[in-house]
Amino acid sequence: MTQGCKIDKQDGAYFLTFTTVEWVDVFKEDKYKLIISEGLNYCVENKGLEIFAYVIMSTHMHLIAASLKNNLSDIVRDFKKFTSGSIILLLKKEGTNQSTEILTIFKAAAEKHTRNKKHQLWQHNNHPVEVYSPKFTLSKINYIHNNPVEAGLVHRPHDYLFSSAVDYAGGKSPVIVSPINLHNLYY
Repeated sequence: MTQGCKIDKQDGAYFLTFTTVEWVDVFKEDKYKLIISEGLNYCVENKGLEIFAYVIMSTHMHLIAASLKNNLSDIVRDFKKFTSGSIILLLKKEGTNQSTEILTIFKAAAEKHTRNKKHQLWQHNNHPVEVYSPKFTLSKINYIHNNPVEAGLVHRPHDYLFSSAVDYAGGKSPVIVSPINLHNLYY
């Protein structure tokens, strides 16, 4: 089991958490969640990312994912770069007081780190935890799917559109998911 700050096994499946700097509520509106969904789908279709479970909240996202090409760290880096660039561009285009405030926070965060040029949307750590057993996997899927319920956004996990709970309930969320047969996790 890996619980450090790095993805040690590039071919492993990991529970990952991506959080905005200062826990900024940038993904409150669906248009921002759709950019995240688009980035995830691009990585699935073009980079070999396989997503088993996910949720996109207003300040963070969780997923269980693996790389079919043994390069999960590279995929995560590219995903973060694409989504931060697209979201920052949209915030600049909007030019509202709220978007200006968010950009100011992102600029201040970037000034604290040498690897950022102008703005930093994502915290650097992904909190990777290797998925190591069926019981642990099921607990993380439940945790992911119950995030919107715990936040008071919905009463049932599959009522939240930006979550793989929709896929596990037989529907289709905006992200391409490879649901795990939960029945097999019990045996």
